[in-house]
Order: sequence, then structure tokens, then C-alpha cells
Amino acid sequence: MDLKGQNVDGVQAPGAGATASGGPDESADLGRLLLVDDDERFLTRLSRAMAKRGFEVSTATSVEDGIKIADETDPDYALVDLRLEDGNGLEVVQQIREHRPECRVVVLTGYGNITTAVAAVKAGAVDYLSKPADADQIASALLAQGEDLPEPPDNPMSADRVRWEHIQRVYEQCDRNVSETARRLRMHRRTLQRILSKYAPRD
Repeated sequence: MDLKGQNVDGVQAPGAGATASGGPDESADLGRLLLVDDDERFLTRLSRAMAKRGFEVSTATSVEDGIKIADETDPDYALVDLRLEDGNGLEVVQQIREHRPECRVVVLTGYGNITTAVAAVKAGAVDYLSKPADADQIASALLAQGEDLPEPPDNPMSADRVRWEHIQRVYEQCDRNVSETARRLRMHRRTLQRILSKYAPRD
């Protein structure tokens, strides 16, 4: 996941971990946090931002390493990208929930992966965030109490864009076969062709 242009390092943690002046409190102890994402650049920046908030951060870039480090560190919190180079982050989520059920797991997903995100929540994740998510949103989701959910993004993707993303994903899964995609989506072939010929709706 790439957060180019976003301020990952300097954002203030909501609630715990912030000083009276509004800056991060490196002396806070919010617990052990495992970050699993195969974008190493993003991982380095987010790790630094979370450490400044008071988390004891461990990182992994694959399903295999995520499972291994989760077993070694017993995290209190975890952020797991569902699409990793060596497999599905859901495997990491399941492993954490089996061995550390009290861990608060938040998953990252693209809009085309909503079904997988719901599966992750059923597997034990407390919430999921759609990409791109910034450090402020991630911290809010990790630290949310009880049934409270983090604030929605200021500029969420429009319903038309979500639909377009879903159609594109199914189209790619069907090896760009229009007839098969139309059958799976229960759409008329010509309707689907018109949608595929257009540019993505604006967010």
C-alpha cells in the first residue's frame, strides 16, 4: 500500500499517547503493535509514526513472517493488509485470533476486496479500513473503545466508484472475459460493455 504525499510521520494520536501540546508522547506505553504490509516504504514510515505514539512496533512484509512474528511477540494490536505478495493476510488474522484472541486486529483492503474484508471481520478483526488510509485513521481504528467506530474519511469513495471498482475486479478475475463477467454479475452483456468502455467515476 502506498501513501505518497500523505503525512504519516507527524500526525497526532487520538486520545492516549498525545501530550498537552498536541504532539506525540514517546513515553506512552500503548502496547505491542504488529504491522503487516508488503510495501516496505509505507511500513517504515507507519512504524515510525506508531512508535512516536507509544506503541512497541514489530513489522512483517509477508504472510509467513506475519504469522511467525505474531507468535513471537503476542501483539496487543495488529494492522494487516489483506493482499500480500505471498498470499492472503486473512491467514495472519486467523493465526492471531487463535493464539491471541484479545488482540485488536484491523485489516486494510481495497474497495474491490470488501467481501474478503467482511470475511476478516468474521474471522476476528475488529474493523477494516479501505485504502488509502492514513496514520490518523489507523490509530483511531486500533484504539477505538467498545462498539465505537472511527470517524468516516472526509472524502469517501462514491457509491458509483465502489460499484465500478467491484465490476473491474470481477472482470479481471474472469480473465477479462465480458460474457463470463456479465453472467457472474447478472448483467446484460451490452450494459457491461458500456460500463467497461467508460472511465472510472470521479470519487
